[in-house]
Amino acid sequence: MRGNAPQVKVHYKGKEDDFIVFVDSAEAVKNWKTDKTIPMAQVVSGFKVFVTHKHGTQGVHDAASKGTLETEFGTHKDDDVIAAILEKGDIIETESQARNGDRNINSGPSVGH
Repeated sequence: MRGNAPQVKVHYKGKEDDFIVFVDSAEAVKNWKTDKTIPMAQVVSGFKVFVTHKHGTQGVHDAASKGTLETEFGTHKDDDVIAAILEKGDIIETESQARNGDRNINSGPSVGH
């Protein structure tokens, strides 16, 4: 991601942890909720579920283990878990921060003199 690109995710607060799924747009999620014939591949940005270790929508996003998904959702199948998160979760839209880091490390140290 470059610059201030919008980032849309669905946050689901579970009993044991917080779960995040990245989606293409809030509108795509809303359309999917009203029309389940829309393929989930047109809604999500990747079939991966993340946990934030009870830090809400912030913090480190680690891949959710099969055991964690099984405990929370009763299944570890990605399609079923993502559908539950999309159905019951909250849509969060944010603008990501601009890129960080050195732009040209060849021009010497970036320490003020």
